[in-house]
Amino acid sequence: MTGAERRNKILALLQEACTPLSGGALGTATGVSRQIVVQDIALLRTEGYPILATARGYLLEQPRHAARLLKLRHSNEQTEDELTTIVDLGGCIFDVVVNHRVYGKISAPLNIKNRRDVRHFMQDLHSGRSTPLLNVTSGYHFHHIHADTEEILDEIENALRKKGYLSEILPYEMTAI
Repeated sequence: MTGAERRNKILALLQEACTPLSGGALGTATGVSRQIVVQDIALLRTEGYPILATARGYLLEQPRHAARLLKLRHSNEQTEDELTTIVDLGGCIFDVVVNHRVYGKISAPLNIKNRRDVRHFMQDLHSGRSTPLLNVTSGYHFHHIHADTEEILDEIENALRKKGYLSEILPYEMTAI
């Protein structure tokens, strides 16, 4: 892979990401060291690409995406349907959050943006001894959903409502999450 091809791949990875990507992760994806990635990022910046360096990694500054917090409830068997409904309509599932009465807020990053990511997530669940976080709160959980527009988020919310997955966020939950 040439330097130009590698930088194009780095750009593509940054464009697809919902969360920052570390230099190490970009290096692994492109087959080079983290230091080479740092140099590539510098070159991309000189070409005018708005790449931000954060404590958690690199992020391509893009037009603001719409984001929404949704409260959901469903069974383990409905998890894949919930996730594919969101990504098929153009959403990215940024994280999962539960509000446990004893342990408080528990969250985990997901960054699920397409069916392939859903498939990998489901395989990880089925291959291990772990269960989804929703099990500790009787099926209730939250997702921060990102999309290109508010209209897409409205479509996602309506589809989840029709499937019976959407729950009302209670006033006290807004400050807890």
